[in-house]
Amino acid sequence: MNKNTKIWLNYLIGGTLSALMLWGIYVQVMKQIDKVGANPSELFATGHNIFLIVCILLLPVNLALEAKKWHLLANSAQKLSYKDAFTSYIAGIAFATVTPNRLGEYPGRILYLKRKNTVRLISVSILGATAQILTLFICGFLGLLYYNLVIDDTLGRVLLLPALVVTIILFIAYWKFETWIPLIERFNISWLKRLNVYGKLLKRFTFREQLTILGISILRFSIYTAQYLFLIYWMNVEVSLIDGLFTCALFFGVVSVVPSLTIIELGERGFVSLYLFQHFSDNVVGILAATVGLWIINLAIPAILGSVLLIRMKLFR
Repeated sequence: MNKNTKIWLNYLIGGTLSALMLWGIYVQVMKQIDKVGANPSELFATGHNIFLIVCILLLPVNLALEAKKWHLLANSAQKLSYKDAFTSYIAGIAFATVTPNRLGEYPGRILYLKRKNTVRLISVSILGATAQILTLFICGFLGLLYYNLVIDDTLGRVLLLPALVVTIILFIAYWKFETWIPLIERFNISWLKRLNVYGKLLKRFTFREQLTILGISILRFSIYTAQYLFLIYWMNVEVSLIDGLFTCALFFGVVSVVPSLTIIELGERGFVSLYLFQHFSDNVVGILAATVGLWIINLAIPAILGSVLLIRMKLFR
């Protein structure tokens, strides 16, 4: 293909993806607002708006932290600026909206970058994803432990041991994954052998760098936990600070393992939030509205920006 054809194809495909994702986000947001059972004017008149304002102000902090983590990871595979890492991350959020459990986020980031060092970028992406999942399981386990102490729930007790086992496995996998490479290489599967690249790249990261990556993941978790709690208080859901923090932590841990598509996951999120918070408050509308609000602020808004950026994505070079 000549240069002009590639340019037009890039804009055509990018524009189509952008339009489809924007439409999907719009439809989903409107559906979920209807399910809450309150119009926007009622929602904004509900509580102290300072909670909402602080929650929104924390969004750019959240985005900047994840972009910094991605910059640290991707920069080990290919040199790029923080700006490129940030736009790549935002574009990845748009891809996440159409894939189960947001699995398309890291591939979306890689597609937005130059198409060199793809295997290496995939390798460091695994490290970043593992850090995030480990954070979710550590905090989720602490939330589950607290939940079992204050709530008599059979399901909660049953899940306690499996959650602990998975958390320990993820902890070992994050810090010692490169020691598993020789065992994996024994399987005569070509794509598994590529994990050897991952092992070599991990050796480029010092203990301090891996600790920094995990620390950023934990800090991000703390931020969107605080955002959720602020929205809950904004919706006048009466729950103590301790109950709220641990229940929010458990909520994020649960929704991270529930299979779903991002564009339809609000149904699952709403169910989980009601199941957990109903033990502390009967304000159903407030709980659902806080859940929808968090989804809109932390995912829908960045996904809209990412969808616009997809127009500039170069699939054909």
